[in-house]
Amino acid sequence: MLTSMANSLSVISVSTTVTTVLRGMYTLSTDLSTVITPSQCRMARAALQIGVRDLAEKASVSAMTITRFENGQSGGHAETLRKIQRALEEAGVIFIDENGDGPGVRLRKQ
Repeated sequence: MLTSMANSLSVISVSTTVTTVLRGMYTLSTDLSTVITPSQCRMARAALQIGVRDLAEKASVSAMTITRFENGQSGGHAETLRKIQRALEEAGVIFIDENGDGPGVRLRKQ
């Protein structure tokens, strides 16, 4: 039943993951650390001025995986999202959790 509810809400649920719906988007949280949303991924790439292929290479995933995640066609596996998040953080992105105005990103000072 939980799976069918998750499917009807277009939310991906992982057994050890808490899922939260945020203004039509979703974010996956594990161990109280937030995993990125599709919009944060797009914002981070734009801030770094890198393309899908560049991010895919840095994260060791396929470009199609990035595209499907960013377009909301796939919620992504928790490990895949962690790889993407790590690659963006190593490139200088700081992810901002939901703070009332929605999740976001910013670049680390150099």
